[in-house]
Amino acid sequence: MEIAGGLAIGGGAPLVFIAGPCVIESERHVLMMARALRKAADDAGVPFVFKSSFDKANRTSADSFRGPGLLEGLRILKTVKSEVGVPVLSDIHEPSQAGPAAEVLDVLQIPAFLCRQTDLLLAAGRTGRPVNIKKGQFLSPGEIRNAVEKVRSAGNERVLVTERGASFGYQNLVVDFRSLVVMKETGCPVVMDATHSVQHPGGLGDRSGGDARFIPFLARAAAAVGIDALFCEVHDDPRAAKSDGPNSLPLGAVGELLRQVIAIDAVVRSV
Repeated sequence: MEIAGGLAIGGGAPLVFIAGPCVIESERHVLMMARALRKAADDAGVPFVFKSSFDKANRTSADSFRGPGLLEGLRILKTVKSEVGVPVLSDIHEPSQAGPAAEVLDVLQIPAFLCRQTDLLLAAGRTGRPVNIKKGQFLSPGEIRNAVEKVRSAGNERVLVTERGASFGYQNLVVDFRSLVVMKETGCPVVMDATHSVQHPGGLGDRSGGDARFIPFLARAAAAVGIDALFCEVHDDPRAAKSDGPNSLPLGAVGELLRQVIAIDAVVRSV
């Protein structure tokens, strides 16, 4: 599946790295992160897609930082595309955002909490842009097929599916790596989100917690199963991040993780 400018995901294409800060904190910060992540990906020989959200509409608290909003956020992401020269991905939360977002974004992302919202999936599908559906924490892997078929019913076959953990009691997630195999049966490229999978939803009371030390282990395990892309929320200073800091991969750890994942991926593809 082609994403933009010849970059492809799935179908035997090289593993792709999708990464960026959870939310757009400022134009300056986003450009710095995009440039640093592109360099790390280039050094590892990995195709790269930049991800950051213009609006985090599902924050735990009404007082939490949500981002710059649709128009300003898209302007910033357009700048990332032109100045850094990478494809960009971001979330949409309601059908009315699909059209404007598709004018800038190379990939529209459906948040996990909204993966069953029919009108949102249809609106995303109608844009013709690739659509990345994050599997809800409340879904079995087989159920993601229903969301995929909603996008396809809009005439759009360019669909990706992302594993990001399943609810395991209160405020905890667990990854069943069999889900990567089951989700592959949809015929869609499969993405592993190794950072949201270590999140503790609402675990800090008014915000989510997480345990970032497990990110490399989940990423390496997913590469051993076989994935088409690795998704990571990355921050240069996770403790100061305005969203999802506890489950963000530190920027300085990206290069080594990519080298490990690519090494494992190469073994899997060779057998």
